[in-house]
Amino acid sequence: MDFDFEAMLVFATLVTGMVWAIDLILWKPKRQRAADQLKQQGIEGEPVAAVSKEPILVEYARSFFPVILIVLLLRSFLIEPFRIPSGSMMPTLLSGDFILVNKYTYGVRLPVLHTKLIEFGSPKRGDIVVFRYPKEPSVDYIKRVVGLPGDRVVYLGRQLYINGELVPTQSQGIYVATGEGYMPGADLRTEKLGEVDHKLLVVESRPSLGGEFVVPEGHYFVMGDNRDNSNDSRVWGFVPDENLVGRAFMIWMSWDSILKRVSWERIGEFVE
Repeated sequence: MDFDFEAMLVFATLVTGMVWAIDLILWKPKRQRAADQLKQQGIEGEPVAAVSKEPILVEYARSFFPVILIVLLLRSFLIEPFRIPSGSMMPTLLSGDFILVNKYTYGVRLPVLHTKLIEFGSPKRGDIVVFRYPKEPSVDYIKRVVGLPGDRVVYLGRQLYINGELVPTQSQGIYVATGEGYMPGADLRTEKLGEVDHKLLVVESRPSLGGEFVVPEGHYFVMGDNRDNSNDSRVWGFVPDENLVGRAFMIWMSWDSILKRVSWERIGEFVE
């Protein structure tokens, strides 16, 4: 989506913090001096309370600043929630899943600027990552890391090869699901990608996107688990390291808009 919630949080933190700071440095001492002058004149009660009263703007700023700051810090450096908008990661993630993303796995970055401050690690093959779409950075995408910097990735005949080696898959038969998971004619397969065993879908009746790709340094090749229904690196290229947001690790809520119910059985599932 185009709305930048992170930028809004930063702006709100700055504004409320500045209002609170200005009050502490300038406005509050003036109110205190005015109250003291009244008391020296022998005036008490309502007049003193009136000049001492904190303005509504300052009251709101003082109340909201710590809350907004905590949300900003948590969301920017620790954990951020995301909603899955499409079926490109089926069967691992369904449209309507709400996931948690670890923001520090691949390093600590400044909010809005996205400049990396501390390097903690880099994506591993098989990780499910959230990233800013290279062609429209205001939009977040989620895919699985397939190719690392320097890898030669070939996807041909619905088979994945990395550096000349076939990535093993095994058919589990026809994929059966209802609601948001419904996808008739899909073949369910398991794939061992690096150290990760995961499930994926292929639909033989659909055209298969393929090709050969060499991943440049500082970039990653990503694909959706719904291999024949995913807008990924096969279409638009590689994900730069600076576009990484974090690694998905758990489903905390799931709403099936087709069955109009909460998918309780998915809540709490760890994402692999």
